[in-house]
Amino acid sequence: MAPARTRRRPRARKLGVPFDGLPGPLNAITDVSGVEVGHCTLISGSGRLKPGKGPVRTGVTAVLPRGRRDATPVFAGCFSLNGNGEMTGTTWVEESGLLSGPVMVTNTHSVGVVRDAVVAWMARQRKDTKDWWALPVVAETYDGLLNDINGFHVKPRHALEALKSARSGPVPEGNVGGGTGMMCHEFKGGIGTASRRLSEKDGGYTVGVLAQCNYGLRHQLRVAGVPVGQELRDDLIFSKSRQESGSIIIVVATDAPLLPHQLKRVARRAAMGLARNGSVAGNGSGDLFIAFSTANPEAGRAEGLASLTMFPNDRMSPLFEATVQATEECIINAMVAAETLVGANSTKVVALPHDRLRDILLRHNRLVVARTDGVE
Repeated sequence: MAPARTRRRPRARKLGVPFDGLPGPLNAITDVSGVEVGHCTLISGSGRLKPGKGPVRTGVTAVLPRGRRDATPVFAGCFSLNGNGEMTGTTWVEESGLLSGPVMVTNTHSVGVVRDAVVAWMARQRKDTKDWWALPVVAETYDGLLNDINGFHVKPRHALEALKSARSGPVPEGNVGGGTGMMCHEFKGGIGTASRRLSEKDGGYTVGVLAQCNYGLRHQLRVAGVPVGQELRDDLIFSKSRQESGSIIIVVATDAPLLPHQLKRVARRAAMGLARNGSVAGNGSGDLFIAFSTANPEAGRAEGLASLTMFPNDRMSPLFEATVQATEECIINAMVAAETLVGANSTKVVALPHDRLRDILLRHNRLVVARTDGVE
């Protein structure tokens, strides 16, 4: 099944949505040098759900901390805001403070096949390494409303395609990769990304965030502090029938030289960016976050003494602020980039309407009418 293509839509800043902080040049997780992102998007079939036959609206997203050609481990930390979800391999990340390999994101029932594919991919890279083993990090959110999730359409080759396609540079957003069949605040959701660059006096480091967004009820949605979801009440999916029970996976990258306990602190701050957009981390949600640092190339050294650099705890606040800001923006970017999608049983999830969003922000004096900084 060939990866589907989606056309580029304007990002939230281009629409005039105001955000705090200074982004990197790409306003993406790939602003952190060395980080690569790849997607494999699967879209086929239409009409009535026939388990095993479709319709298919799913995929896989890969985030590689040091790129495809560098298997050097990175320091990492994890945080579970609400644990009704899965992120494999994090027990060892918590224990060792190390992330060895990519972070993969897919649908709930494809975690196992993606994990096995990553093990095979990593084994080929390390075929000459004695006693090698792996505990890959694979995370999920549920796309079963739009996708034939019990048809198990994600195969090992699709995980490998996401890894093979990983690149630096601009990151496709919206209905791509693992985010293909996801929704956010009852609009179409998916993959989003953003970044922040610290001032030179704060170290000049970069924080990048990528999220797979699949959470929230409509009335909860806030954009730039404005309760836009209370005005956009058309095409509701869940509001009349159930409590919030969606999920989100957030990956935070930085080039600041942070140790594992500091990265866990950074991962926690993603929750505050999520809250800015209206999430309450409902009882049934899976809100799982991981943060890693591309600094300290000797982080995974197996012999002798490693030479490490540690960022002072007393200087962490700007990194926390950058994480909150980038998380907030990457979620809105996911919604702005996403397009209306019709899936299983002709279920239709509409895209966030750009014009109506701009009108609401304008009435609340929160619209940037013209941008001059060139940042998307």
